[in-house]
Amino acid sequence: MCMKGQFVYSKAGRDKHRPFIVFDFDENYVYIVDGDLRKLDNPKKKNKKHIQIIKKIDYNIKTKLDENIYLNDADIRKALKAYINQL
Repeated sequence: MCMKGQFVYSKAGRDKHRPFIVFDFDENYVYIVDGDLRKLDNPKKKNKKHIQIIKKIDYNIKTKLDENIYLNDADIRKALKAYINQL
Protein backbone atom coordinates (compact mmCIF):
# COMPACT_ATOMS: atom_id res chain seq x y z
CA MET A 1 0.00 0.00 0.00
CA CYS A 2 1.33 3.42 -1.00
CA MET A 3 0.82 6.80 0.56
CA LYS A 4 1.56 10.25 -0.75
CA GLY A 5 4.96 11.42 0.43
CA GLN A 6 6.31 7.88 0.81
CA PHE A 7 9.80 6.97 -0.36
CA VAL A 8 10.07 4.26 -3.02
CA TYR A 9 12.77 2.77 -5.22
CA SER A 10 12.30 1.88 -8.86
CA LYS A 11 12.83 -1.84 -9.54
CA ALA A 12 12.58 -1.71 -13.34
CA GLY A 13 13.31 0.56 -16.27
CA ARG A 14 15.97 3.15 -16.99
CA ASP A 15 15.46 4.64 -13.53
CA LYS A 16 16.17 1.32 -11.78
CA HIS A 17 17.53 1.69 -8.20
CA ARG A 18 16.71 5.42 -8.05
CA PRO A 19 14.82 6.79 -5.05
CA PHE A 20 11.56 8.67 -5.62
CA ILE A 21 8.67 10.11 -3.63
CA VAL A 22 5.07 9.08 -4.30
CA PHE A 23 3.22 12.07 -5.72
CA ASP A 24 -0.10 10.31 -6.31
CA PHE A 25 -1.48 6.81 -6.88
CA ASP A 26 -4.48 4.91 -8.13
CA GLU A 27 -5.49 1.26 -8.19
CA ASN A 28 -2.71 -0.02 -10.48
CA TYR A 29 -0.19 2.80 -10.82
CA VAL A 30 1.84 5.22 -8.75
CA TYR A 31 3.03 8.61 -9.91
CA ILE A 32 6.52 9.31 -8.64
CA VAL A 33 8.78 12.37 -8.63
CA ASP A 34 12.37 13.12 -7.70
CA GLY A 35 12.50 16.87 -8.39
CA ASP A 36 15.32 16.37 -10.89
CA LEU A 37 14.51 14.08 -13.83
CA ARG A 38 10.86 13.70 -12.86
CA LYS A 39 9.45 17.02 -11.75
CA LEU A 40 6.10 17.76 -10.13
CA ASP A 41 4.60 18.97 -13.41
CA ASN A 42 5.51 15.67 -15.16
CA PRO A 43 5.47 12.75 -12.69
CA LYS A 44 6.47 9.25 -13.81
CA LYS A 45 3.56 6.81 -14.10
CA LYS A 46 4.85 3.48 -12.83
CA ASN A 47 3.20 0.12 -12.34
CA LYS A 48 2.98 -0.76 -8.63
CA LYS A 49 4.81 -4.03 -9.17
CA HIS A 50 7.82 -2.09 -10.51
CA ILE A 51 8.50 -0.18 -7.31
CA GLN A 52 9.93 -1.16 -3.97
CA ILE A 53 8.02 0.54 -1.16
CA ILE A 54 10.06 1.89 1.74
CA LYS A 55 8.26 2.18 5.06
CA LYS A 56 9.34 5.79 5.46
CA ILE A 57 7.22 8.85 4.78
CA ASP A 58 8.19 12.51 4.63
CA TYR A 59 5.27 13.99 6.56
CA ASN A 60 6.07 17.53 5.46
CA ILE A 61 5.65 16.51 1.81
CA LYS A 62 2.61 14.36 2.64
CA THR A 63 0.87 17.25 4.39
CA LYS A 64 1.53 19.62 1.50
CA LEU A 65 0.22 17.10 -1.04
CA ASP A 66 -2.87 16.22 0.99
CA GLU A 67 -3.83 19.83 1.70
CA ASN A 68 -2.86 21.24 -1.74
CA ILE A 69 -0.27 23.56 -0.20
CA TYR A 70 2.35 24.94 -2.60
CA LEU A 71 5.15 22.43 -3.18
CA ASN A 72 8.10 22.80 -5.52
CA ASP A 73 10.79 20.53 -6.90
CA ALA A 74 13.39 21.87 -4.46
CA ASP A 75 11.27 20.55 -1.56
CA ILE A 76 11.28 17.09 -3.18
CA ARG A 77 15.05 17.16 -3.79
CA LYS A 78 15.69 18.30 -0.21
CA ALA A 79 13.54 15.49 1.23
CA LEU A 80 15.27 12.86 -0.93
CA LYS A 81 18.71 14.18 0.01
CA ALA A 82 17.85 14.05 3.72
CA TYR A 83 16.57 10.48 3.31
CA ILE A 84 19.69 9.34 1.45
CA ASN A 85 21.96 10.96 4.04
CA GLN A 86 20.21 8.97 6.81
CA LEU A 87 21.18 5.67 5.19
